[in-house]
Amino acid sequence: MTFDRSIKIAPSILSADFADFGREIQAIEAQGADWVHVDVMDGHFVPNLTFGPPAVAAFRKHVKTVMDVHLMISPVDSYIDAYAQAGADVLTAHVEAGPHIHRTMQAIRAAGMKSGVAVNPGTPIEAIEHILDITDLVCIMTVNPGFGGQKYIDMTAKVRKLRAMIGDRPVHIEIDGGMDPKTAPLMAAAGADVFVAGSAVFKGGSVSTPEVYGANIAAIRAAAQAAL
Repeated sequence: MTFDRSIKIAPSILSADFADFGREIQAIEAQGADWVHVDVMDGHFVPNLTFGPPAVAAFRKHVKTVMDVHLMISPVDSYIDAYAQAGADVLTAHVEAGPHIHRTMQAIRAAGMKSGVAVNPGTPIEAIEHILDITDLVCIMTVNPGFGGQKYIDMTAKVRKLRAMIGDRPVHIEIDGGMDPKTAPLMAAAGADVFVAGSAVFKGGSVSTPEVYGANIAAIRAAAQAAL
């Protein structure tokens, strides 16, 4: 995983067919997905329950690109090794999930993964200013976490401020929530490079009509690139 600021589309498999994850992952990658985004929810930190380490390990067998695992769980630290063993390339924890985010970032890197930190809509970006030197990705939430398909919350000013804070550090800015061809350009212009999209990628398609995924991915990418 080499660093660059090119536009990357990371479909969220939370919007895929739960009975056919293997073929869904293969389909989105064949149709141009740069990363595969896996939303892990615990029913405690967020009001939903999704994938434990065994499920993520099963996904890993099909992922040829980058497996981007977003932990919407609390506590985080006791699960870091399990998700490392499951094959996460990037592991993202929420700054709001515990009192020691610096320690969490250190532990994620020590386990051999890229370290990500997510910031909820109501959290000021200054909360992560002092961990940017040990962070590989900042995920700006443009919805309140817990469900797919929510309405986009404008975080343009926050993303611009983050981009200025990062400076020349090799840190990705990822946007998660309501990304589509209308919203992605706003975030790209503000400095984001990784776009998580669930329903906007999977809507209208299936493993038997994967070209729809490809068209959806291409539309988001083209819109984001046009804003640069």
